[in-house]
Amino acid sequence: MNDKIYLIIGGTGGIGQAMIQQLVQANNSHGVQIFATYHRTEPDIETENLHWLPMDISDEDSIEKAADTIKQTVGHIDWVINCVGLLHTDTAQPEKALRQMDTEFFLQNMQINALAGLLIAKHIKPLFAKAERSAEHPAIFATISARVGSITDNQLGGWYSYRMSKAALNMGMKNLSIEWGRSLKEVCVVVMQPGTVDTQLSAPFQGNVAEGHLFSPAYSAKCLLDVLSGMTAAQSGSFVDWAGESIPW
Repeated sequence: MNDKIYLIIGGTGGIGQAMIQQLVQANNSHGVQIFATYHRTEPDIETENLHWLPMDISDEDSIEKAADTIKQTVGHIDWVINCVGLLHTDTAQPEKALRQMDTEFFLQNMQINALAGLLIAKHIKPLFAKAERSAEHPAIFATISARVGSITDNQLGGWYSYRMSKAALNMGMKNLSIEWGRSLKEVCVVVMQPGTVDTQLSAPFQGNVAEGHLFSPAYSAKCLLDVLSGMTAAQSGSFVDWAGESIPW
């Protein structure tokens, strides 16, 4: 992980913040630069090689502006990890039945969980083009997904908006891996399931988690970074969990 330029999208969330801390600690003596995004309030986490950027992932102009700032600062990017996701809001919870479907909540899930990743990729692509990369050490474009986005693995139903938006995300990233496989060589596009992590996103649903299966953000972040560090360009288009095991689409 030495001498790379990272972009962590959603740096104020549990997993994103844990990734930033681990990257800073592991690379504080090397030529690593870490860019991280926040939505409303810039965090008070400061270190010489950490650069905070405002980004509203529901606003394409905001995404483009952040990409332009990186371009003007360092010129390229090596790894992008999108940690932003939506499961519930202050006024809406995942649907248990069809009668609870709400158009606004559904579209909000689609925008945050599915569309945003493609818009980020759209504006990041020129920064990847200038990265030093190889088949064994590709540039990385990783997005946090969810096992419940797997159509094959769905045995319980419910959670219509979240499941459908994550399935759409997975299809979008699979498409992207194919396109970039032709037009932008040696980039690994991967969607990842981080496990059930003790964060604000999962907080209302932790009562159903089996003992030993609720991960700390630090543990999940370390696992995800370890998996990504071993990915090759040939694995682009993968859907894997925190241990690197494949998940059925």
